[in-house]
Amino acid sequence: MIKTFVKSTLIAGVLVSGIGFSPIATAEAGAIERACMSSGRSKASNALCGCIQRVADQHLTNSDQRMAAKFFRNPQKAQDIRQSDRSSHETFWRKYKVFGTAAQNSCG
Repeated sequence: MIKTFVKSTLIAGVLVSGIGFSPIATAEAGAIERACMSSGRSKASNALCGCIQRVADQHLTNSDQRMAAKFFRNPQKAQDIRQSDRSSHETFWRKYKVFGTAAQNSCG
């Protein structure tokens, strides 16, 4: 069930999202983890969002992570980036797909 959740949300460009908001954990969290924990999805947890952030740290630059975090607030942005003809967006999307697969494999 978690595998399906991670796959569907990452591939859709929404990633995963969280239920709660912990000021302590969020202060130390990266962009992906913060977005995950603050977007209100029922399947998210500190463990899952933290795992996804660790994978993001391995596969995405800080700039890439900030862009991906925006998908939580605006899922349409993921589609816009994916369909864009800009070379920078194409490069980002290739890295993002690798990240999504790695997060699915590592986090559930």
